[in-house]
Amino acid sequence: MENKVKRIGVLTSGGDAPGMNAAIRAVARTAAKLGIECVGIRRGWAGLIAGDITLLDSSSVSHIINRGGTMLYTARSDEFRTQAGQQKAAGTCKLLGLDGIVAIGGDGTFRGAQDLSKYGVAVVGIPGTIDNDIVCTDYTIGFDTAANTAVECIDRLRDTMQSHERCSVVEVMGRHAGYLALYVGMSVGATAVLVPEKEFNFEEDVAEKIRRSRLNGKTNFMIVVAEGAASAVDVGKQIEKELGLDPRVTILGHIQRGGCPTAKDRVMATRMGYEAVRVLAEGKTNRVICADDDVIRDVDIDEGLAMKKTLNAEEYAVMEAMSGL
Repeated sequence: MENKVKRIGVLTSGGDAPGMNAAIRAVARTAAKLGIECVGIRRGWAGLIAGDITLLDSSSVSHIINRGGTMLYTARSDEFRTQAGQQKAAGTCKLLGLDGIVAIGGDGTFRGAQDLSKYGVAVVGIPGTIDNDIVCTDYTIGFDTAANTAVECIDRLRDTMQSHERCSVVEVMGRHAGYLALYVGMSVGATAVLVPEKEFNFEEDVAEKIRRSRLNGKTNFMIVVAEGAASAVDVGKQIEKELGLDPRVTILGHIQRGGCPTAKDRVMATRMGYEAVRVLAEGKTNRVICADDDVIRDVDIDEGLAMKKTLNAEEYAVMEAMSGL
């Protein structure tokens, strides 16, 4: 049967994540394999409105699988949130003859894809965010790299904290979700981890865990704080006031988004990019590519965004058992 999909677009939107380039590469090369032309859309939904494009083929995406960030750049667009902006974006798709769009990003990106689909444009989303907070997938592109970056930074901090017998408070990304903080905290053997999903109680969640750790002979302490749970600076001040310690506060910030993607992120991005094009080629629309127990599948965007994702209860219980001892 002849493939009715002749030309597709691919864009990255929202916060960048390591592995996005690997996903772009997979989309372009899978499209070429299926005889589909691929158009790269620069600067996300804003670029689609403006018609900021570049043709992608197997050659133009060579040597990007190992690069962090996104070769297509990324931006947030207030205009695209309006009906007029969405109509302009749909008009660009019609002008360029795009039969579908692959959108790589997080929740906001997928909601944008939902809006665009109302104008008859086929859309497929690929989850790319270091927060790993997309409800319908076990894994999002960039999480592994960000976690490893944070772990490496904290390991280096711990060396000096141990040498000076100090307390360190480290703030990692995670405005609305604590998956990264919990994963990193478990990996570095943190004394305590603060996450947005659990209301912060200084005495219970920090002070007592430091005391128990000290009673067990430790003289240095590592507190990992998700940015959405509390201010690391404020936590540090409270530790000094309540416990008489002299903590050092480190905010890792956007360093967690950069760097070469890990093998896991490269492979997951490649698998998801391949599946996204295959789904579009089948004539499907309004889908999100998901990892379910390492199986790559697609789900309806509406259903996917309606699901509720909570912290891994087993991981949290393990973290609680390991901390403050």
